[in-house]
Amino acid sequence: MPRFLVFVAALAFSAAALAQDVTFGASVQLTGPVANTGRYYKDAYEFAIDKINAAGGVKVGSQQHKIALKLLDNQSDVNLSVRQYTQLLTQEKVNFLLGPFASNFVLADSSIAEKASVPMVQGGGASDEIYARGYKYIFGTLPAASDYFGSTIEALGKLNPAPKTVALLYADDSFDVSVAKGTRDLLKKAKLQLALDEKYSTNASDFSVLLSRIKSSNVDAVLVAGHETEVLNFIRQSKSLGVNPKFYSFTVGVPSADFRHALGKDANGASGMTAWLPSSTLKDKWFGDAEQFAKAYKAKFGYDPDYHAAAGVAAVEAFVNAIEAAGSLDPNKVRDALAKSNFESLYGKIAFNDKGQISLPQIVIQIQNDQVVEVYSDNKFEHKLVYPLPPWGQR
Repeated sequence: MPRFLVFVAALAFSAAALAQDVTFGASVQLTGPVANTGRYYKDAYEFAIDKINAAGGVKVGSQQHKIALKLLDNQSDVNLSVRQYTQLLTQEKVNFLLGPFASNFVLADSSIAEKASVPMVQGGGASDEIYARGYKYIFGTLPAASDYFGSTIEALGKLNPAPKTVALLYADDSFDVSVAKGTRDLLKKAKLQLALDEKYSTNASDFSVLLSRIKSSNVDAVLVAGHETEVLNFIRQSKSLGVNPKFYSFTVGVPSADFRHALGKDANGASGMTAWLPSSTLKDKWFGDAEQFAKAYKAKFGYDPDYHAAAGVAAVEAFVNAIEAAGSLDPNKVRDALAKSNFESLYGKIAFNDKGQISLPQIVIQIQNDQVVEVYSDNKFEHKLVYPLPPWGQR
């Protein structure tokens, strides 16, 4: 090869190496039972990194570098996920870790990050248990699970007449147990009677016994902490068994277009919560604002983003801001910079508390006329809540 071509090839190789020398690694559910939600994180990570790279990448000291992403499929298997995070650090030699979806995964995987003293920023796990262990290298962009129903209970207390009795159902995983624990305290403070408090097995498909108890208890409101497939089954069986409480709310599913498509008219009346809606008031230095982000996201992936996607993008942005603030790729310096994070994003303010979690109020939403409607936020009603719910045949 002529000397000139060798020189050009060497330059190209050097530039390529420089462009890819900041690598984020993640193990995400791309297949298996929770792949429908796992895709939000894959798409969010890739979308954010592409956008940041298009703007020049991340500045480390005086040099600008591109970001690379090493993404593995954990197949919705926690044990595989743990092995893959070990692989990312020991074999793939990634610089930093982005998280998986679901609190039980984050609980296990964050131990790998902590042992290696490598920061993990994740937007997929909200369980209080994640942050109760005193870990220093885990940061999360979802608000605390224990307060997920906080805004909902506050809104219920302002109805006239307000509900008096509540049924609380929750799956037996870390996130939903944390939700239930916090909800009991919230209900007690609100002086709402907890008439039914029941745990069920994760991935349960038959809710007939619990629904019969709800019907016989004649409770005013039902709060369910579970997974989307469970919620879909719960609603379908509620209709088939003629169980029609005045109000029900779910921790997951309601913000998603897939949820509405799966249930059709039967989705109307379902309430839930979200830490994020695509508002133009949420400004961002890469995407402009959350509304612009949502449009661009849908144009690229063919579906609307919800808070999972926004939390995933915020995780990437938190790392980029921390790396630039630290002026280094040293994991301990970046970890310390993450702990001091305080910036506005398309997701909201990113400022981690001393445990590593952000605080964002949940927005109460309800599906009305086949659309997600913002009902209650900032301590006030934005739109009227449909309460009590009409019979199934009138939805």
